[in-house]
This record gives sequence, C-alpha cells and structure tokens, in this order.
Amino acid sequence: MTRSRDVSLGFSFDEPELEERVRRGVEAVEARLAAAVDSPDAFIAEAAAHLVNAGGKRFRPLLVVLAAQLGDADHPDVVPSALVVELTHLATLYHDDVMDEAPLRRGAPSANDRWGNSLAILVGDYLFAQASELVSTLGTEAVRIQAETFSRLVRGQIRETVGPAEGEDALQHYLDVVADKTGSLIATSARFGARASRAGDDVEAALTEFGERIGVAFQLSDDVLDIASDSDDSGKTPGTDLREGVPTLPTLLALRGDDPADAQLRERLSGPIEDETVVAEVLAALRVHPAMAQARAYVQAEADAARALLADLPDVPARRALEALCDSLADRVA
Repeated sequence: MTRSRDVSLGFSFDEPELEERVRRGVEAVEARLAAAVDSPDAFIAEAAAHLVNAGGKRFRPLLVVLAAQLGDADHPDVVPSALVVELTHLATLYHDDVMDEAPLRRGAPSANDRWGNSLAILVGDYLFAQASELVSTLGTEAVRIQAETFSRLVRGQIRETVGPAEGEDALQHYLDVVADKTGSLIATSARFGARASRAGDDVEAALTEFGERIGVAFQLSDDVLDIASDSDDSGKTPGTDLREGVPTLPTLLALRGDDPADAQLRERLSGPIEDETVVAEVLAALRVHPAMAQARAYVQAEADAARALLADLPDVPARRALEALCDSLADRVA
C-alpha cells in the first residue's frame, strides 16, 4: 500500500504563480501514482509500491508538467503522460538494482535484496505493463514514442553490461550509454509535456532535444559530484563509483591521459577499489587532476547546448524556468 507524501519540487522558481501551477500538477501525478501501482493482489501491491514509498525527486513528471506550461497545461493528457514516464523510470530502477546487485535504493532495502532477483524483475515488468496500458490511452503516436524510448533504455543497459567493443573508444561508448539510459526518458518527459498540452510541433521538437541534452548533463553532473563532493549531493556516498569499479566521465578522462606521473592512478582506476584508504587517496588525486576540469567543461557544454535549444520558444515563465534548470546544473558542479 502506498503512503501519501509531501511533494518537494526540488527546483527554484522565480515566478510564484508558475511554481504553484507546477506543484499542483506534480501533486496530481503523485496522487494518481499510488493508484497506478496498486493491485488486488496484496503482494504485488506491496512490492510495486516499494520504491514509490521510498520517495524520489519525481524529476521526470515535473519536467512533463513544466513543459506543458508552454501549451494547455490543464489538458487531461498531461497527468497521464507524466505517470507514464514515472512508471517507466520506476520499472528501470527495479531492473537496474538486479543488474547492479544493489542492496539499497533511496536509503531503503532494494526490492531484489528484500524479495530476490526474480521477483524484483517481475515487479519491474509489472510497472512497465502498467505504463504501457496507460500510454495506450494517449494515442498511437504516444505508444510509438514510448516503445522507442523503451528500446533505447534496454539498448543502453545492454551496452553498459557488455562494455565497449574491441577498438571502440571507451569514453564515447560511455556517453552513448548515458544518452540511452538517462537522456532518452528525460527527452520523452519533455516531449510528452509538449504533446499532451498541444504546444505545437516546433515546441515539441525543441523540447525533445532539450530533454536529451539536459538528461545527459544531469548524469554527467552526478559523475562529477561522486568525486568532488564531500557530502551526498549526488544521492550517494562520494566515491561509490570508485568502490564499484563503475566507469564515469572523470575516471574515463583520467584514463585517457599518458602522463607517467599518473601511472599508479590509472592502474587503480582499472577496477573496483575495496580499500577505503585507497579510495580516499584516489578521490584526493582526482579532485586536483585536469580530468575534473575537463568533466566540468562537458557538463557546462551540455547545459549550454540545452539552453540554446530554448531560444526560439515563447518568452514565458516556463521557458525561463527551463533556462534556470540549465544554469543550476552547471552551477551544481562549478
């Protein structure tokens, strides 16, 4: 059974009226989300609500609602569109935790840790099915977009699991994975907001590419914070990716260098680091390494590219809020 919770937008709005409209929209999504994951079967209802109850930023439905402010924000398709992307996102989290053998998600035991891998996968499938049933009410084009997005999500996970092919550039492989695993669904979130609100083809096209860029920037900023932050600003303990041997933007940039002085660092970055003393040493080395400046430049470039895509949109409060989102991502890692 799902529990009600206060909605925090996690984003500053300069226009109070816009903030209130977006808040009401996200609250409507939150209320419908509880019903969307429910089931007459008590176990399915409990397991499907597990991550809903654990909270989360609800960034994707917020982006749907915010993008919809460029059209008819009260159109009845807006909230279902936001539900589709959040259900899809939640489903991927169940599957990701199985792939990563993660014991925790959002500070609570992961579904796979609590019920086992098989049931966690099936619950993720159930949420994908709920999203598919809901998107079918939005028309055939929405179904096509959702199917294309789902394909990219799966492709990204497969490519991440398999790793770069022989001779393939590891950094480009990683950036392609980020675009598929993160950028694709955030792009669809912005696109669905434009479509649901009937904002027009030009607005939809611009917001789709905007969402892809801002999604990539969001993930790359998390990569930087995993190294640079002394707190858990990225939602996890700094150095988590180092401990797990997960390649990220800063580590891949560091590995591309050929400075003999970095030989030990490159060796340590070649796999998981289990010794906490070594983790601390690698974090300290990376924080002053040129790779961090390069990584910050990547984030800035993606945020700038996303912001530029908004230039031809109507000059309304929602556009200014989207521009501020780009600026906040760049400031996040400055």
